[in-house]
Amino acid sequence: MQLGFIGFGAMGRPMAEHLLRAGHSLAVWSRRPESAAALLALGATWCATPADVAGRAEVVCTNVTGSADVEDLAFGSQGLAQGFAQAGLHVDFSTIAPSAARHLTARYAAQGVDFVDAPVSGGSGGARNASLAIMWGGKSALATRLQPIFSVLGKTIVHAGDAGAGQVVKACNQMVMVAAIEAAAEAARLARASGVDFARVRTAMLGGSAGSRVLDVFGGRMVQQNYAPGVEARLHQKDYALLMDEATRLGVPLPVSAAVGQQLNALMSQGWARHDTSALLRVLAAGAEADPQG
Repeated sequence: MQLGFIGFGAMGRPMAEHLLRAGHSLAVWSRRPESAAALLALGATWCATPADVAGRAEVVCTNVTGSADVEDLAFGSQGLAQGFAQAGLHVDFSTIAPSAARHLTARYAAQGVDFVDAPVSGGSGGARNASLAIMWGGKSALATRLQPIFSVLGKTIVHAGDAGAGQVVKACNQMVMVAAIEAAAEAARLARASGVDFARVRTAMLGGSAGSRVLDVFGGRMVQQNYAPGVEARLHQKDYALLMDEATRLGVPLPVSAAVGQQLNALMSQGWARHDTSALLRVLAAGAEADPQG
């Protein structure tokens, strides 16, 4: 396929590389041209603007940080919308607000272009291993066009429903995952305060009903006190802000998520935004050090 790709961070670049190696043609653009150098070396074509990318591609994929970034790429100066032909397709792998995905879908529809919100889960490791979970929202009739892209990038592909549904699934994923990271951090803190080695606690838990991928991966980082990012905590904090906004709009009480969101805010305030989210353990430790009774 003639594809476009914009967004070459820790996840976007390996995703784009997989598409090139699978035989797709790739037109690319980036605010920082150097971030696309590896892709150009693999045969990608550089474009001067997002509009040029859309003009060269039947489907454009984006993977950027937030709702405003996607909106600007789509409808900003020399944005994708200016380059798409009729029946163009914008597939966005970013995590954005469900309302933003619906808004983009409606704006594109006015010019005969489709939009798909397709957030992913699996982190940079899943991107490198092409084992992402892809949860997408949009017209079901687009599944055939999307299959040659999604099958190269992920192992679990779920059509969640209409526009914005993919983002709702991603919000639910983040709620459960980050709450589990916080629970693992609290378990590690309790074990330490009790004089018990958390490495042994974790090993026992992994063999029991508390065993999970979160406890394995993030709990392992807590044991090692290695907070080099798998996923930077600032991204989870951004996702929590989105999901809490959605819950407020719908009037849905999320008491556990609200508490976890506050812990993420505390992590950010400590200057650990670019650390792994397993640094939630450091937040608990910092609080204990500040409390003479801790």
